[in-house]
Amino acid sequence: MNQLLNIFNGSTIFSKIDLCGAYSLRRIKEGDEHLTAFRNKYGSYEYLFMPFGLTDAPASFQNLVNDIFADFLDIFVVVYLDDIMVFSSSEEEHVKHVASVLQRLRDNNLFAKARKCVFHASSMEYLGYVVSSDGLRMDSSKVQQILNWPQPKNIKALQSFLGIANFYCCFIKNYSKKITDLTSLLKEDSPFIFNEEACSQFPILKEAFTTAPILSHFNPSLPTIVDTDASDYALGAVLSQVNDSGKHPIAFDSCKLLPAELN
Repeated sequence: MNQLLNIFNGSTIFSKIDLCGAYSLRRIKEGDEHLTAFRNKYGSYEYLFMPFGLTDAPASFQNLVNDIFADFLDIFVVVYLDDIMVFSSSEEEHVKHVASVLQRLRDNNLFAKARKCVFHASSMEYLGYVVSSDGLRMDSSKVQQILNWPQPKNIKALQSFLGIANFYCCFIKNYSKKITDLTSLLKEDSPFIFNEEACSQFPILKEAFTTAPILSHFNPSLPTIVDTDASDYALGAVLSQVNDSGKHPIAFDSCKLLPAELN
């Protein structure tokens, strides 16, 4: 996902287009219709267009939109399934870019949900992140969800909490180190006991999300620095760049050491 979001350097204006009935617009390859056959009391039927739920439906649709926007991708368009982001460095340029995207959709008989589209905004929520000229930040509603999460009472609840927290791990310095006592409780063959260490780490992890910085867009023309860190059980790294106002983080990364790596 992060690979989709590292191309916005220099962009100041954004639009988002949500496609309508996207999957149902993808024609099943002629001769393969029988693979979707089903039967009910009225008879046997086969889909001519791709129904939602097929295993390869997302990949097939992604290939379709990638082909349609091939000459726009990573220049002023990024597409993830039925979510299209248009980005530009100026208002004048953006008008042309949006018009080109809408015309390409019309040419390929794809349609947008008007109520879910946003045009010519200085910041934009996209795929769980908020994008602006300053960089990437976390969606405040998702952060609030993390802050309001009650203390997990079983493995499933802890897995759910870590699922949403892990999504934003690139914003948190030494994230893997901060969740070590929590992930140690995920062993299926052990009773779930939210011990003293986990009770201490849980609010500390939450607090980290309230102080996470905005991640600057990567600029290939600026000096780039990688700072590394290590403890007895985890590794961490920070990718930063330096501009006239100082040093700014681009991304954080970390990992917990495996048992074999601890030796």
